[in-house]
Amino acid sequence: MSIDQAWLKARADDLAAAMLFLTRLRLGAAMPVAGGAITQAVWAFPMIGVVVGLIGALVYALAHRAGLPAWPAAALTVAATTAVTGCLHEDGLADTIDGFGGGSTRERKLEIMRDSRIGAYGVAALTLSILLRVSALASLGAPSLVVLALIAAHGAARAVAAVFMFFVPPARSDGLSAGVGQPPRDSVAAAVVLGILILILCLGGSLGFAALILLVIATALLTWLTLSQIDGQTGDVLGAVEQVSEVIILLVALI
Repeated sequence: MSIDQAWLKARADDLAAAMLFLTRLRLGAAMPVAGGAITQAVWAFPMIGVVVGLIGALVYALAHRAGLPAWPAAALTVAATTAVTGCLHEDGLADTIDGFGGGSTRERKLEIMRDSRIGAYGVAALTLSILLRVSALASLGAPSLVVLALIAAHGAARAVAAVFMFFVPPARSDGLSAGVGQPPRDSVAAAVVLGILILILCLGGSLGFAALILLVIATALLTWLTLSQIDGQTGDVLGAVEQVSEVIILLVALI
């Protein structure tokens, strides 16, 4: 196998690992994904986000063509994207807010975050996230604008999660984040470049730059909050980071 063929195969394996990790979809034969494979594959996170966004956009276009008003079409779109990802990020958001809001010590917060049951804080966070996403998409209205907003939101939000994995150490010695570890610098850099390109191409220069600035600010605040609450990140926190980033981008798309 030539060097080019080996490189292409490695990138295809990265895409398959990222797809398996972030969604319920499969690219090629199903296979277990080890932590090392995920760290190498973080560059592909934005690409998987684009796929999720396109699936949501297809659902919105079909609903719009069927004559549904903007609100139910937007609700079906968000339902489709959560189904594709298996509510991975929504689960992380709910667990994170439950832990941060309900725990009095670091240990108790981490314990709550591992509990599969959802509390009042988690319900409130999920409700707000879904309402903001559905209302943003419904307010955009036109299918062409919804397509671009969905691709931008899902693609760039997963790039932010990759950056968070690099800069914030795991809070536990076990669990998803500890097993994955810190991704390589070049993989994270590639994810950042892809995320910025997706923002600029989908939202335009001005809105793309505005979204980028807000994402940087939000990431800094979430880093401070996470370190002050549990001294690091977990898989749940990464899900919360993705959700916050997705909402920010969709709201910027409304401007």
